Amino acid sequence: MATHQANRAAIAAEVHEERLSPSQSVLESVLESAGRLQLNADVVGLLSTCWREVRAQLPVRMDDRKLHIFEGYRVQHNGARGPYKGGVRFHPRADLDEVRALAMLMTYKCALMDLPFGGAKGGVMCDPARMSNTELNRLTRTYTQHIGSILGVARDIPAPDMGTNAQTMAWMMDAYGQKYGYTPGIVTGKPVELGGSYGREQATGRGVATCMREYARSEGVSPSEIRVAIQGYGNVGSWTARIAGGMGFKVLAVSDVKGGIFNPDGLNITDLDRWFSVAGSVAGFSGATPITNDQLLELDCDYLVPAALGEVITAKNAANIRARVVVEAANHPVTPSGDRILGQRNVTVLPDILVNSGGVTVSYFEWTQNIQQFRWSLDRVNEELETRMVQRFNDLAARALKDGTRPRQAAFDIAVERVAKAILLRGFV
Repeated sequence: MATHQANRAAIAAEVHEERLSPSQSVLESVLESAGRLQLNADVVGLLSTCWREVRAQLPVRMDDRKLHIFEGYRVQHNGARGPYKGGVRFHPRADLDEVRALAMLMTYKCALMDLPFGGAKGGVMCDPARMSNTELNRLTRTYTQHIGSILGVARDIPAPDMGTNAQTMAWMMDAYGQKYGYTPGIVTGKPVELGGSYGREQATGRGVATCMREYARSEGVSPSEIRVAIQGYGNVGSWTARIAGGMGFKVLAVSDVKGGIFNPDGLNITDLDRWFSVAGSVAGFSGATPITNDQLLELDCDYLVPAALGEVITAKNAANIRARVVVEAANHPVTPSGDRILGQRNVTVLPDILVNSGGVTVSYFEWTQNIQQFRWSLDRVNEELETRMVQRFNDLAARALKDGTRPRQAAFDIAVERVAKAILLRGFV
């Protein structure tokens, strides 16, 4: 009878989950927090909706001389705490609702980290892996021209995200500057040679590893005793592996879009990076056994780090997760239904709005350096990031203990409370 009831509950969770879009999934956490905080309906309305959504048609002449029309977006969710801040994603799944969800997450991520920003996000539906550098350059410039009027150092500052990088930001800065004048602070995540900050490339991964270390410390467990599996070996996943490995964690599995690898004795990350630089994938690395991405998620490990796409842990597979801690390096990698199942199984989930906030934190440092026209050293950047990540981890832990809530609930309660207070102080309601 109990098994039958559990199956019915899982089926109901799956049905509920299938009805939720990415933005609705994020909104669930916001509304739950608003309920706990007993916010009034007007404030909840402003917290739940986006202030501006731009949808643009982006015609690009490809290398074969054919014209391809891409679809691009920039969503500005809430600017009560400061200018909008958020990355630009180039990905086939970067549709309007996905970008809307990410913009909402940025609002609450910046609030949790106590950064003077609101939340925004940009996206272009494309597959950068199938495009040449010249095609990506043209696409980036066309996209920047279409959204340039809503950008500004004190208005909206883009940054890299999935499918984009420092080079993309250099093209954006140049395209914006051709119309509005030289403005290095218009984007963050730029090359250092063009006003970027030292430490920005590895910042997100460093923040993830720092959260892992602080949680291990709270458990009273040495990193050397903790087995880690990382799904995704892009910028975030690879830097997490390198830095966490340097802290003593045993990284036993990683993966990318072409497959994964596993070694129960731990991977040699230095050798893996050499292989990756040649092969362009972790697949085929000789020092490990091949596995699939799905197998990686269900590995017997201590910390599971989803560091690729969102919504990879759902009602369908949450019961099969064997890690005792899920560290959300990607944006919303665990769906609400998956999160509830993990909670019922006493699996701790360290939430994305804390874990992957190292990138936007060092973006804030870069923005301030551009405004000051003064560059910080790498040591100062890393020290400032370390201090802020540890402080915010401790804030979250204290709030969760005080209220008897899980880490995600505590994170959203802190963030939503801060945004709501800014809304009230500004006199919006």
